[in-house]
Amino acid sequence: MASFPPADLEPMLAAHADWSIDPRKRWVSRAWRKNGKWHAAAPLPVGDPAALLAALAADGAALGAPAVLGLDLPLGLPRGFAAGRGERDFPAFLRGLQQDAAFFEVSAGLDTVSPERPFYPTRGLRGMTRAAHAAALGLTGPAALNRWCDLATAERPAGAPLFWTLGANQTGKAAISAWRGWLCSALRSSAPPRLWPFDGSLRDLLAPGRVVLAETYPAEAMRHLGVVLGGSKRSSEARRRAGPFITLAMARLGAVAEPALAAAIESGFGADAAAEDRFDSVLGLLCVIGVLEGARPDFIPADPWVRRWEGWVLGQTALPPAAIQPG
Repeated sequence: MASFPPADLEPMLAAHADWSIDPRKRWVSRAWRKNGKWHAAAPLPVGDPAALLAALAADGAALGAPAVLGLDLPLGLPRGFAAGRGERDFPAFLRGLQQDAAFFEVSAGLDTVSPERPFYPTRGLRGMTRAAHAAALGLTGPAALNRWCDLATAERPAGAPLFWTLGANQTGKAAISAWRGWLCSALRSSAPPRLWPFDGSLRDLLAPGRVVLAETYPAEAMRHLGVVLGGSKRSSEARRRAGPFITLAMARLGAVAEPALAAAIESGFGADAAAEDRFDSVLGLLCVIGVLEGARPDFIPADPWVRRWEGWVLGQTALPPAAIQPG
């Protein structure tokens, strides 16, 4: 495995976007590395995602720097679902999708769920189960709705299945929003971003002017960074109490907060509805920096399904229990 930080690739740009179906709750935090120090700015609204990618690529080209953008949304498909696909991998699958594809239409009932239209449900219905959802997709059971990286580990609880679109913990709507809204078309552009881990290790993908996208999970990042929340992240007081832990984590990573970010950390990122999203965007940014600095390994399980179809969470090294590891 190549070592980090790659001294031959400085400066570097790092960013992280906390994603939501509501554009008002999409926030991005950025930092740049020069002379061995990261300079981190306060979160800003994402705005047009295509413009964000273009800006990162342009800034990287101007500075002669690679850029890594972490995304708090699923990048990958469950292996049981992918086994029926004709494409060679997940990036090829995304490149083939069009914005008006039936694939993105959420089904109200199981009668319209299929591999061509997998997202479900539009609303809660009596008696609906994930087992029935899996059966409608031709999968072996509800566990097959999950990617390997979605499963619980000793360090964190399970994430939500990709195709499920109901409840506060679901990620299906965020995937639809990002994939349909900009990612599919971005991968078909003349200068597409590269997707980690499908296109290779992070170190191998870094190049001046190139943007690398990687999936992150703020709940995973918080544990890696040693950030103690002490309550719900929706609580401004809990976020404020987490501030000293964030500051310590930044010091360990060689990151310096610009004045606006330092004030945001001290205040708990504000008291409005988007404050928790700004909080998560900074946690995700530090996750990206942690891997680039070598504080966390650029770990990818040696499993072909993970590397071609399912993807992985940046910085995650803990695996699900052996009893539920893929064969």
